[in-house]
Amino acid sequence: MKAKGKKPELIPFPSQTVGPYFQIGLSRPEPTSQIAPPGVPGERLKLVCSVFDGQGWPLNDALVEIWQANANGKYHHPDDRQKKPVDPAFLGFGRMATNNEGICVFETIKPGRVPGPGKNPQAPHLTVSVFARGVLKRMATRIYFAGDAANEEDFVLARVPKARRNTLMAQPVPGEPGTWRFDVHLSGKQETVFFDV
Repeated sequence: MKAKGKKPELIPFPSQTVGPYFQIGLSRPEPTSQIAPPGVPGERLKLVCSVFDGQGWPLNDALVEIWQANANGKYHHPDDRQKKPVDPAFLGFGRMATNNEGICVFETIKPGRVPGPGKNPQAPHLTVSVFARGVLKRMATRIYFAGDAANEEDFVLARVPKARRNTLMAQPVPGEPGTWRFDVHLSGKQETVFFDV
């Protein structure tokens, strides 16, 4: 019971739930962790994605979707009309739910550079959609690769304030060649840059 004359203290929660429908509706399709199965040409990599809420707690019920070009910079989609080869085994798409530690892992290749609106092609990147409890609309972002020289020429990165660009960078995992880590922070001080698309 509250003391007379005192207002109750309202404390915001770091996340909300929209009921059981998120898990039922989005995590039921078969997971797709192999964006590029073994044998697909390109620099092989393992991408470890972690999703955190605004308080830094891992989300064990988020969903991460990835679209990417192949090593030649061509998407496996009919709308990409570039005259570049596509290996039929290359999916170019992955979808995974996070585990109890808020992690999901994808096997793929480093994408090639795709055309941009200017003279320079875009830096190698993966297009990401994040779905989670309390999020009624997908959160769109990109994953770039830290240290890639092409990052300096990318027109999307150029529009992101320098102090925030690190939130879009996958980092190599020390001692694990070919393994990259990317952390998604849905809000808070380390919030990932999301795009209004």
